[in-house]
Amino acid sequence: MPLNLRPDHFTILTDDLTATEAFYTDLLGFTPGPRPQMSRPGVWLYMGDKPILHVIKVDTLPEPRRGVLDHMAFRGDGMEDLVAALKARGMDYRLIKTPDPWQQWQLFFEGPSGEMVEVDFDAKAD
Repeated sequence: MPLNLRPDHFTILTDDLTATEAFYTDLLGFTPGPRPQMSRPGVWLYMGDKPILHVIKVDTLPEPRRGVLDHMAFRGDGMEDLVAALKARGMDYRLIKTPDPWQQWQLFFEGPSGEMVEVDFDAKAD
């Protein structure tokens, strides 16, 4: 019997909790919210009433960086505003338009701990 799976959350390790929280709240509009008592400090970042990003503070990031998650993707509005915010921070980004029949803009940039973030926008957002 097939499972009815859906994305639930992403976990990000960081050695700079303050910078990571600010990055996702200021740039992408996440909101810090309730988090269970855990042995390591961290923050859960919400979109609406759903905790999407679980951020865990570590003293040093593992070397080599572990995991095979290539990137996390979100759908968004306000592409021009986000590009302007990335430019204002001096951040590198890559913006591509996918071909038919799935035309959309894909904006890629790196988070503070090296995680790749993608935000997708409707093709008419050009």
